[in-house]
Amino acid sequence: MTENEMQAVTLEDIELLIHDRKFNELRSHLIEMNEADIADLLDEARPEQALLIFRLLPKETAAEAFTYMDSENKHRLLEALTDKELSSIMNELFIDDTIDLLDEMPANVAKRMLKMSTPADRAEINRILKYPEDSAGSLLTTEYVDLKAGMTVSDAFDYIRNYGPDKETIYTCYITDSLRKLQGVLTVKELLLAKATDLVGDLMETNVISAVTTDDQEEVAAKFAKYDLIALPVVDLENRLVGIITVDDIMDIMEREATEDIDKMNAIIPNDKPYLRTTVVETWKKRIPWLLLLMISATFTGGIITSFESALSKYVVLTAYIPMLMDTGGNAGSQASVEVVRGLSLEEITFKDYAKVVWKELRVGVMCGITLASAVFLKCVFFDQIGILVAAVVSLTIVCSVFFSKFIASNLVLIG
Repeated sequence: MTENEMQAVTLEDIELLIHDRKFNELRSHLIEMNEADIADLLDEARPEQALLIFRLLPKETAAEAFTYMDSENKHRLLEALTDKELSSIMNELFIDDTIDLLDEMPANVAKRMLKMSTPADRAEINRILKYPEDSAGSLLTTEYVDLKAGMTVSDAFDYIRNYGPDKETIYTCYITDSLRKLQGVLTVKELLLAKATDLVGDLMETNVISAVTTDDQEEVAAKFAKYDLIALPVVDLENRLVGIITVDDIMDIMEREATEDIDKMNAIIPNDKPYLRTTVVETWKKRIPWLLLLMISATFTGGIITSFESALSKYVVLTAYIPMLMDTGGNAGSQASVEVVRGLSLEEITFKDYAKVVWKELRVGVMCGITLASAVFLKCVFFDQIGILVAAVVSLTIVCSVFFSKFIASNLVLIG
């Protein structure tokens, strides 16, 4: 196979190589592939094939591909691995990946994983697990490069060469004092462009963007987005460097938060599990509370309509416009709630902006209502050929419906 063909190897190709027992050839093809693509193959393969593929990989590649796999397939693969193989994988995983994996696995598997970890890693894992869930401390990794202000550039590179291979990132280095207090930050690019005799303390940036261990993960994600970071130092309340958070972990957080916002906008209780791994009962529990609430609220609408039954019997034509009025009001409310939820999630607005948001939505509601009312009035008069008085009633109702829908939707989102 050519290089491009090796990178594009499919599960069918792998099955053929396994059938022909060409394991060395299979291994050479796998080594040429990206770890994320290998993970896709492991997810698609049958359990016995996945185990064979995994065992053919170099341990560094196997550990990296393992982090990209689906949780259910990770669980299945972990149970099939021997203690020696599991220990090898645990030694290759970064601390933050190990913690994510422990969160995903059942208690018996997590206990076995901890048993296979080194005592030092076990101590680090237990310390990080003590931080509050969804906090910066729960996301950090302790595998970072820390330099001293008194080092020369030459000393810094020697240090990075010696200790860098075991770190999650070496591009951004952090300068600490003897008490581990964060003093500055420096990139490898800046080190490369400096003279070998320059001091790290003279080159470092002292205005460091950092997070505190107790900061909420959404605040951390906002800092990554605002400052275009690839890593963020995490300090304790005394400004001692505890660890760093890398951009790959934040991308996972952003995806989860976006999914949660979408669920809320669609009246669904948020759930961390993927759709296909959520049971029917779990999906029912997520959806039924809001459906019950919306159904009950709809009964009030029916009661209101019933109270005007005598009036509607005189103008039966009005009943034909009830679905249109209800749908328009619902759509107007959905637009307002989606905009406000997105603004809140991106921190473009806060509860302090309550008056501004509601006032804006009221004005938008009036403008949208008048525009829609004008269109409905023309349709009623020229196409439906009903009286001007009835057309005016329908049009005025449209204005009121849109106005109050936007008012209620924006209020519910901000207050909730």
